[in-house]
Amino acid sequence: MENEIFKALADPSRRTLLDLLYKSDGQSLSELCVPLAMTRFGVMKHLHILEEAGLVTTRKVGREKLHYLNSVPIRQIYDRWVSKYAEPWALELTSLKNELEREPDMEQKPRHVNQIAIKAAPEQVWRAITDPAKTSKFWYNCSIQSNWEIGSPFNLKNPEGKVQAEGTIISIDPPHKLVLSWRMLITDTAGEKPSRITWEIDPHAELNGVTLVTVIHDEFDQALHTANTLKLGLPIVLSGLKTLLETGSTLTSQ
Repeated sequence: MENEIFKALADPSRRTLLDLLYKSDGQSLSELCVPLAMTRFGVMKHLHILEEAGLVTTRKVGREKLHYLNSVPIRQIYDRWVSKYAEPWALELTSLKNELEREPDMEQKPRHVNQIAIKAAPEQVWRAITDPAKTSKFWYNCSIQSNWEIGSPFNLKNPEGKVQAEGTIISIDPPHKLVLSWRMLITDTAGEKPSRITWEIDPHAELNGVTLVTVIHDEFDQALHTANTLKLGLPIVLSGLKTLLETGSTLTSQ
């Protein structure tokens, strides 16, 4: 899979498409064709290669098919190739760059979509994201607490017992879908309005024993610091979830 990612990134037109989605996620084929000097068919071919490599994912919104940057595979390469000593500096610089370049976008549509394939059953994935003993191993050492009923509260606590995030259960369909309101209580995010996180857990259409996990973060027009934090953090969470379920180990930088 890593070879497919490097191959996809080797073409400058495909890197341009990823840059366009990084700047404004959730674009249609027509929107992506405008900045590129190539035919609609050519752009479709490049997007297909990016989808095959897992770098782009798509969702139907109304009659349109929208494209989203899936940063999880890039995060996995980063974890393998970037030194653990260089990582804190890299994350700080990325956060600063995102903050300086951020532009408000008030359209109501899914905004950040991350996706990963995990060699595990949907039930195993569900237990991992709802069991505090397991979340503490991949969600920045935080354990999740809830009775998992619609309308019930949840919170995410660090090892010292301090609540890092809180919200309510909007919708729950074990082991396939979980929708949460989400309010972070750290640094610049503490005073922001709640956003929404949706977990979609589906058996892979082509690979037996593999589950496709999609996490959507949206409704964050009044929670832009939260959006910026989760844009960086969710790929790490998903990579950690995959590592835990497939190896039994916690994610560590190489």
